[in-house]
Amino acid sequence: MKALDIIALVLVIIGAVNWGLIGLFGFDLVATLFGSMTWMSRIIYTLVGISGLWSIRLIARVSED
Repeated sequence: MKALDIIALVLVIIGAVNWGLIGLFGFDLVATLFGSMTWMSRIIYTLVGISGLWSIRLIARVSED
């Protein structure tokens, strides 16, 4: 795997864990650590979203094998 693929996968996992915490407990870890909709939390949410889009490419690559 390329380094960018690994970084994207880690960010997608972080996003999934955060959404799991929100769904199960109403606890937003990103907002707790960085503040609610601060510039830092927005950057993290944006990077997680871009990583999700990047992961679509990973799925397409795996399905070709």
